[in-house]
Amino acid sequence: MLSLGIIKRLRDQAEILNRDGSSNPPVSVGMGDEIGEFTTLTLDAEPVDDASLRHGDTLVAFFSPSCRPCQEKLPKFVDFAPSFPGGRDKVLAVVVGEPEEAADMLERLRPVARVVRESTTEKGEMSKAFDLQGFPAVLVVSPSPEYGRPVVTADNIDLDVPVPAR
Repeated sequence: MLSLGIIKRLRDQAEILNRDGSSNPPVSVGMGDEIGEFTTLTLDAEPVDDASLRHGDTLVAFFSPSCRPCQEKLPKFVDFAPSFPGGRDKVLAVVVGEPEEAADMLERLRPVARVVRESTTEKGEMSKAFDLQGFPAVLVVSPSPEYGRPVVTADNIDLDVPVPAR
């Protein structure tokens, strides 16, 4: 009886942990959360701010060159991003790392996304706005008529599944 009780308890705990599809803690803002204010420039000196995320869906990703899961997810993201509606203009990638260590990642992302680099020494504008706590993070941000602010409408994006055309 004791063994059955322990097994049931373990199953209950596993179910609680997996209700959101993952037992991992959130790495950034989640579904339905508003994005904070930010203003920054891409590598191509294009201004990007939270207001620019209020014009249709935007795929947003955060990577770090020192993160092994980021290294594994990067090629999938590079393959996935061109299928996102609106193409490169609707894809925003943030690389948190110093220039020399981030150079390869930045160049691989540039053809498929508007790219922002943030330093590891001080939390950048976008990392603050998205409450970044870990890597990698891949989200879809959409305008919210209710709040007037962009909100996360999808998180934990499966990069193995192409985006359906709208």
